[in-house]
Amino acid sequence: MDSRILMIAGSFSFLAAALHVGVVIGGPSWYRFFGAGESMAKMAEQHLLKPTVITLGIASVLFVWGCCAWSGAGFLPSMPFIKLALSAITAIYLLRGLVGLIAPFVTNHPQISQNTTAFWVWSSAICVVIGLFHLIGVVATWPAL
Repeated sequence: MDSRILMIAGSFSFLAAALHVGVVIGGPSWYRFFGAGESMAKMAEQHLLKPTVITLGIASVLFVWGCCAWSGAGFLPSMPFIKLALSAITAIYLLRGLVGLIAPFVTNHPQISQNTTAFWVWSSAICVVIGLFHLIGVVATWPAL
């Protein structure tokens, strides 16, 4: 039972990675729909590489994080430093989620305001949920990791 929570956490990371790949394939309208910001959508319209590189970079990181969670669950072979990796992944998801729920309401910094408030709220809530799955799974499986 304990490892199933990490399996779910990893599945969420794989799904997020697939959605990021989908955004690249879907093009400018997908960048807009998912709230990535008008500048990213315009660069995609101009066929610039920057939005593709950024989005596929995020997808790659999320894919690796999914592999780490599945490794911790015992579904994939054991990875080195898995306790450290899963602890860091958990912290990043939770921090990204919490900061993203607060930042658009307290700052007008360009890195924040380039994305819609809806993007920040939805993506941050999703990050908190994924982070909580990681946290519960890591705590539950810690002795076996």
